[in-house]
Amino acid sequence: MSALTISQSSVNQGFLANPSVRLNRRGRLARTLVVLSLAIVVASVAGYDAGANTSAGDSSQAATSARFITVTVAPGDTLWSLAGQLSDGGSTQALVSEIIEINSLSSADVSTGQEIRIPLNS
Repeated sequence: MSALTISQSSVNQGFLANPSVRLNRRGRLARTLVVLSLAIVVASVAGYDAGANTSAGDSSQAATSARFITVTVAPGDTLWSLAGQLSDGGSTQALVSEIIEINSLSSADVSTGQEIRIPLNS
């Protein structure tokens, strides 16, 4: 049989980082462009997830009502009273739920001075 001897320096040779490598100007520029492009991709994905995509094809409110009015809530106003005034014979409950969805409200409670967007159905 034959014996095989492996030295320590030959085993770790491929895994050691070469600290003497320096990037020239073109290498630094390429590295910067790669990092910036990755940052742009991450920011765009985060913006899409946060709801910044206003032209999404699956958005039902964009297809049904493209126009909105902005109303400042007066003392004593509720979403139900505002929806009742602007429903034009339609379902007040459907308009309230649409207002909650469009304005990203957690409930139907609004406070005086709050500005909310109300869709105008054509």
